[in-house]
Amino acid sequence: MKNIFKRILIPVLVFALFYASAVVNPVLAETPQGLYDRAWKLIGQKYVDRSNNQQEWKRWRHKYDSEIKTNEDAYIAIDTMVTSLNDVYTKFLNPKQFKEETDSIQGSLKGIGVQIGVRDGKLLIIAPIEDTPGEKAGLMAEDEILEIDGKSAKGLMVDQAAEKIRGEEGTEVTLLIKRKDEPPKTYTIKRATIEIKSVSTKRPEYAKIDDSIGYIRLSSFISKNATQEFENALMENKNKKGLIIDLRSNPGGLLTNAIFIADMLLNGQVIVATVDRDGYKETQRSMKRSITNQPVVVLIDGGSASASEILAGALKDNQRATIVGKKSFGKGLVQEINRMPDGSAMHITIQKYLTPNGTDINKKGIEPDIAVELSADDIKNKKDIQLQKANEVLLGIIGNKS
Repeated sequence: MKNIFKRILIPVLVFALFYASAVVNPVLAETPQGLYDRAWKLIGQKYVDRSNNQQEWKRWRHKYDSEIKTNEDAYIAIDTMVTSLNDVYTKFLNPKQFKEETDSIQGSLKGIGVQIGVRDGKLLIIAPIEDTPGEKAGLMAEDEILEIDGKSAKGLMVDQAAEKIRGEEGTEVTLLIKRKDEPPKTYTIKRATIEIKSVSTKRPEYAKIDDSIGYIRLSSFISKNATQEFENALMENKNKKGLIIDLRSNPGGLLTNAIFIADMLLNGQVIVATVDRDGYKETQRSMKRSITNQPVVVLIDGGSASASEILAGALKDNQRATIVGKKSFGKGLVQEINRMPDGSAMHITIQKYLTPNGTDINKKGIEPDIAVELSADDIKNKKDIQLQKANEVLLGIIGNKS
């Protein structure tokens, strides 16, 4: 277990909105100007792109000296500076936003239960969280958010949009949603306290799974309890002949969770490699004994991002699982959270990650071994052909193995 415990010290973030396995803490309080200067130094020292988006970083250091009088002034200035990096994953969180993020790691938050991100200038739902108001209302991965409460979402950063969507339990938010070739549709959704449960073994209603096959739905890597929940699910299904691991609409979370879970399924192989701004490559390997050797099929789709892609990539490249579904989201960057003296925080992209075969999946995603896309009619008729195919493939593997 010695190597495993070392991994949890890696201070990284693997999803656009939330979460890190460790936080770098400050010691002394600072003036508003000091907060801005700290943020400037952190980016200059840690950001993965040494050129800082092809700009002279020194020009920002004293740009707002005469304008920063309060912490609020500093927040605006830091936001402006960070935006110049053109990296939606490197961002500043004010104290309120950082508290909400910390609460979500502990397992609960208030809102409608959707993870959001920006891709190609569009504000998208990466995934709804299972059994939340957003999912129950019918929101889906890759839905584009056009408006929030009647105001255009165009140009909003992820944290700005999240701030507008979150709110007190019992209040409502109205979203104008565009889904592929369908006309825009308005959803009015009541906010609630979202309890984050990462793993479910409840068998889906819309596809028949053979009794010899175990089903594990891993909906996020956010919660600190995700690893234990997954191990419990493996134990629950230990007598099955094979496993379907469903990562669809799983937006990611803690890198350490992805490593621990991959470790349960691999035998000494590479899980993931990270590369920093100096080109230094660090490789994470599994321990030499997996919990199970059952055949595995993994389901992914366009809402499978970040930590989901680390797990799927590790199992695919090591030929430990067959991947079924649709190409994943494509988020292959690693962030570190740096806590500021006033309770705010900086998320800074410090590394990119590679799958065991050395593949950079950022903005590319992971291609499934067997491509199956749900049509609008499939969704309307509640027909899960991706899960049906996973069941079929796994039965074939089990039969061949026998």
